[in-house]
Amino acid sequence: MINKSVVEDLVNRWLEGKDYFLVDVEISPADKIVVEIDHADGVWIEDCVQLSRFIEENLSRDEEDYELEVGSAGLGQPFKVPQQYVNFIGKDVEVLTADGKKLRGVLKVVDGRDFTVTVEEKIKPEGKKRPVLTPVDKSFNMDEVKYTKYLISFK
Repeated sequence: MINKSVVEDLVNRWLEGKDYFLVDVEISPADKIVVEIDHADGVWIEDCVQLSRFIEENLSRDEEDYELEVGSAGLGQPFKVPQQYVNFIGKDVEVLTADGKKLRGVLKVVDGRDFTVTVEEKIKPEGKKRPVLTPVDKSFNMDEVKYTKYLISFK
């Protein structure tokens, strides 16, 4: 079986000096290698082809036969690395909390592995009969939520 750290090292060598970042490397027991990269402005197919060729040039098919797939992290898929959070500051996201509650709001701040989302909550102002939608900041740790993902909007 192909060693995941070998593939990660190859990807990181290719990424040096580029604005891309590694999102994930998965290797199945059948030696199917799936590499996901991302970029703040999106991923170009030409760059995926270049990375694929670079990996193929540095892995020997004589030692191990493998299938290789290089692509971008899927839009609308859960974030896997902190850089994805940074790329979506100011955008609408959905957070599934550890207790199973879904929140939708605007990703406001990312600090290390902590992030803040501004959500709209119904809050009853003092002296009023009805609650009003009020922006409220909710803070989370990336390791303590089930997922966070970008909400695609076609407005």
